[in-house]
Amino acid sequence: LFAGCVVLAVELTTINTNPEVQEYQRVELSCIIKNSNTNDPRIEWKKTRNNETTYVYFENNIQGDLKGRAEVQSQSSLVINNASRTDSGTYRCEVAAVDDLKNLAEIIINLTVKVKPVTPQCRVPKSVPVGKSAILYCQEKEGYPNSVYRWYRNSDALPDDSKTSPKFVNSSFTANTNTGTLVFTSVNKGDMGMYYCVARNSAGTARCESQQLEVYDLNIAGIVGGILVVVVVLALITVGMCCAYRKGYFSTSSGGSGQSYKNSAKPDAMNYLRSNDEGDFRHKSSFVI
Repeated sequence: LFAGCVVLAVELTTINTNPEVQEYQRVELSCIIKNSNTNDPRIEWKKTRNNETTYVYFENNIQGDLKGRAEVQSQSSLVINNASRTDSGTYRCEVAAVDDLKNLAEIIINLTVKVKPVTPQCRVPKSVPVGKSAILYCQEKEGYPNSVYRWYRNSDALPDDSKTSPKFVNSSFTANTNTGTLVFTSVNKGDMGMYYCVARNSAGTARCESQQLEVYDLNIAGIVGGILVVVVVLALITVGMCCAYRKGYFSTSSGGSGQSYKNSAKPDAMNYLRSNDEGDFRHKSSFVI
């Protein structure tokens, strides 16, 4: 070390190791050379996403899908314009300073590109009988970070558990903010109303259209009465068929002609033979008068 002015190693610093930016906005990944004896150090940027590492800046040129959307400023900082959700990942700034005793340094920056949720897909049953269970669904898959969900009834936000709020203590629902499901174990008339869901993350919110949930009473007396009528009708049909069988209305006829005939008894002493001519009969020789 001479006069306290010789730098033994290249040294890097950054303004923010975990920058966040909304989609389509500009972001700077700062990589500042704090100390170095090398006038023209070699600078490289690499990106790791989904366990795959690619070059972003190599041999003084922007590489890959950032080409045309990014540039290196202030000697070593990376600036991304019109950030895309696919730009999220881990970036590594590497500086090689050949004139320094420790001639290689790097700094890691984790970039998050936040994406506003799109309109969630909501499913609300049109009508449910009193006392039955019901499930309402809400989900969207475009937002980043992942959205959380909140259900509303007639513009009132529903808690995660109805039993935790005096206003909804007569209901029997639980809400899952991560999956967007609203589950009723036993609906009542007070649960009837207009329902909608809001998806939210750090980039913004989105909601689906309101949908009506009807709750109706089961007509137990009508159901029982209908069953009794069916039973009585079936019993009458059965009795009628039995009577018809007994009176012979369903007896099968012999010979396939649809009519039943009785054969007249022939005298023991008289036999007939049919001749070749139809209708011509003659007596056997044993005919006795």
